[in-house]
Amino acid sequence: MMLNRLAWKNIWRHKRRTLITGFSISFGVFLATTFTGIGDYTYTNMIDVSATMGLGHVTVEPAGYNLAPSLDKRLQNASQIQQQIMTLPQVTQTNARIMGQAMFASASKSIGGSFMAIDPATETPAANLFIKSIVEGELFASADTRGIAIGTVMAEKLNLRLGKKIVYTTTDVDGEIVGEVARISAIFHTGLDEVDGAMALLPINLMRKTLSYQSDDTSIITVLISDQRDAEMVRNEVAKIVRSEDVEILSWKKTQGDMNGFVTLKRGSQFLMELLIGLVIAAGILNTILMGVIERSREFAVMVAVGMAPLALFLLVMVEAFWLAIIGLILGIIITAPWFYYLFYTGLDYSAMMEGMQDVSAGGVLFDPLIRIRLFKESIIAILSGLFLLTLFSALYPAWRAMRTDTVDNLKTI
Repeated sequence: MMLNRLAWKNIWRHKRRTLITGFSISFGVFLATTFTGIGDYTYTNMIDVSATMGLGHVTVEPAGYNLAPSLDKRLQNASQIQQQIMTLPQVTQTNARIMGQAMFASASKSIGGSFMAIDPATETPAANLFIKSIVEGELFASADTRGIAIGTVMAEKLNLRLGKKIVYTTTDVDGEIVGEVARISAIFHTGLDEVDGAMALLPINLMRKTLSYQSDDTSIITVLISDQRDAEMVRNEVAKIVRSEDVEILSWKKTQGDMNGFVTLKRGSQFLMELLIGLVIAAGILNTILMGVIERSREFAVMVAVGMAPLALFLLVMVEAFWLAIIGLILGIIITAPWFYYLFYTGLDYSAMMEGMQDVSAGGVLFDPLIRIRLFKESIIAILSGLFLLTLFSALYPAWRAMRTDTVDNLKTI
């Protein structure tokens, strides 16, 4: 208790030095909150958007489908599997989808692309980016109709518009070439030319008949969850429910390898940047505390001479560092709060800077030009505890220096 009171008085003997150290720590809080918060928001948004492009946060699929997608690989009893998965509290939605390659042709031209067969009765804009991105027309009304939704780039390449017919051909479950005629009911625009020029939405029941599937067969079952950080945990829970050697359950980290690699790389570079900033701040804190210890060498010598143990001097400096860390963190929260509030509710809009850019994607996902901020609970704990421990770590050498004060030499100069 005595050390605590003495340390508190000592740090305010030089108010300017204490405030400089406190603002150094608060600057660290500001930078760490900004970088980490923007990262938490951006990566979560990208992962969620990627999940709505077809494969979900977790995917239930036939064994080997992820490595070699093929229409002859299919799941059976999809409805039963979906009902079982929906019992998990983290799951918000499941969708059965048939995905494959096809040729799309108009009267003047044909191009290769991909299709996603869906049930419009169960799909929602929140779970399907292509439905959310419809700019003309409406999605086909039922899973049995001959409607189709295509991207703006494909419509332009094939010289098609709403109401026009399009022919698509693919291979059925036996490898035979099959085809159907559809009428364009909607056109979507995601902003990714490679997607808008190659993707089409088709009714799932009609596609089942075309491919010679059973009434409840599907290529994959996508699982959307409320928090992407729980993807691996949900994957494990789904694996306990769906027990079959013919079925694989994969998280987005496996099914969307490009996205996973991009996020991992960016998080690594962000961590390195924050580490370098932390080292610079730690060097400043070390210098400030060490200067204070050196200036008080005679004072420490007298304290040892009257009976204070060297270990007590070490603890005294560490307690001073403790209070400096507390002051710095409080200042950091006060300084950062308005900035965090602005980014959380308003954000920084970079759309004007990106206007005219052909590629505004990252990891194969559309990049959101509105930069906002969010902090997960573990990120808040990591920032505050990290800077607190960094301050204490910076004080170890000065505290050791104080403990090793040469009493005789310092008292000679008095």
